[in-house]
Amino acid sequence: MGARGSLFDEISFGREGLAAYACHWRASRGRLFAEAPSPTRSPFQRDRDRIVHSTAFRRLKYKTQVFVFHEGDHYRTRLTHSIEVAQIARALARALRVDEDLAEALALGHDFGHTPFGHTGEEALDELMTGHGGFDHNAQSLRIVTKLERRYAEFDGLNLSWETLDGLVKHNGPLIGPDGSGRAGPLPLPIAEFNEFYDLDLARHSGLEAQCAAIADDIAYNAHDLDDGLRAGLFDLDALAALPVVGDILAEVRHRYPGLDPQRTTNEVVRRQITRMVEDVLVRSFAEIAALDPGSEEDVRGAGRTLIGFGPEMAAADRAIKAFLHVHVYRAPSVMRIRANARAIVRDLFEAYFSGRAQMPNEWGIDWREAAGRLAEQKRARLVADFLAGMTDRYALVEHQRLFDVTPDLR
Repeated sequence: MGARGSLFDEISFGREGLAAYACHWRASRGRLFAEAPSPTRSPFQRDRDRIVHSTAFRRLKYKTQVFVFHEGDHYRTRLTHSIEVAQIARALARALRVDEDLAEALALGHDFGHTPFGHTGEEALDELMTGHGGFDHNAQSLRIVTKLERRYAEFDGLNLSWETLDGLVKHNGPLIGPDGSGRAGPLPLPIAEFNEFYDLDLARHSGLEAQCAAIADDIAYNAHDLDDGLRAGLFDLDALAALPVVGDILAEVRHRYPGLDPQRTTNEVVRRQITRMVEDVLVRSFAEIAALDPGSEEDVRGAGRTLIGFGPEMAAADRAIKAFLHVHVYRAPSVMRIRANARAIVRDLFEAYFSGRAQMPNEWGIDWREAAGRLAEQKRARLVADFLAGMTDRYALVEHQRLFDVTPDLR
C-alpha cells in the first residue's frame, strides 16, 4: 500500500489503551462496500464523521424531542438530545476503556430514524404501515445509513462499518431469540431484509460501546425531560421532592444554597442527577465486567446479558423518573392536545401521498413522484414512509399547509 499504508499502520488514533473486551478498530469486520483505509482516521472515527456530515443529522435540529420546535428556543430537539447522549456515552466509554469514537458515532446516529413530532409521529406511521411491514425508528435508522443517504458516487447510504450498523440496530439488545423469532413481536421488515445479505448477528448483544450509548440515552432524557417539563411549567420543583435520587439531590441543593433562584436550582439538580447516574453505571458495569472477565469483544457479545447498566437502586429510581415523566410530561393535557393534532398531520400527509391525490416533491436526490408511480402497493407505502419519516416538524407543517386548507394548531 506504499506510504499511505505505512502511515495508517503507524498512527494509533489515541486508542491503543483500550481494554481487551473493547471493539478494536483494527479487528473491525469491515464495510459492506470495501474502501481503502484512511491514513489519519480509524474506521469508527470515519463513521462518526460521516454521521455528523449527513443530511439526516442536520434534520434532527427541527425534529421534536417532547416539545415542538417553535414552542421555545431552549427546549431540546432530537439534535441537542443526540449531542447530550454523545457526551455521556463518551464519558462512559473512556472510563470503561472501550472505543470512544464508536460510542459517540452510535449516540449521534441513534435517533436518525425518528419521524417528525417525536414518538407521536412514529406511532401514527406504524399504524398507517399496518399490512406494509410496519414502522420502527431503529429500522428506519438502518435504512437511512444503508440506503437513503445519497452522498457518495459508489454506493447508497453511508457505508458504515459493521460494528456501527450492529450498534444502531440493536443497542437495546438482541432482536431475535435462539429459535430465530422476534423477541418483541415480528422483526421489523427493513432489518429482516437487510440482514438477509449482511448478517448483523441479531441473536446476540452488541459490544460495550453500543451499550454505553443505550444507557447514555436513558440518562440524558431522564434529566433533560425533567428540565424541559419544569421550563414548560408542567410541574414545579416541589413536585420532584418525592422522587428517589432526584428528591435527595433537590434537598441537598436547597440546603447548600438557600434562596437560590428556581432556574439555577434546576440546573444544579439536573447536572448532579446526570453525574450520579453516570457514576452508578460505572460502579455497576465494572462489577459486571469483572464477574464475566471477558477476554475479547466476542465474550461480551456472547455474554447473554447486558453488562452496562444501573445498579438495583438506581434502576428503581430510573423507573420512578420515567413514570413521573409519563404522567406529568408525556401525558400532560397540553402535550396530548398537540400530539393529537400532530397525529392528524402525519395521517393526512401519508394518505394524500399514498393515494396519489398529492405528489411528493422531487427532493433529497430522489424522484419520489416517478418512483411512487411504478411501485407495487407495499413498496409504495414504504417509499411514502421514507419520505414522511425524513421530514422535520417544520417541513411537515409546510407540506400540510400546501396540500390542505386547514392545518391543525401545534401551539
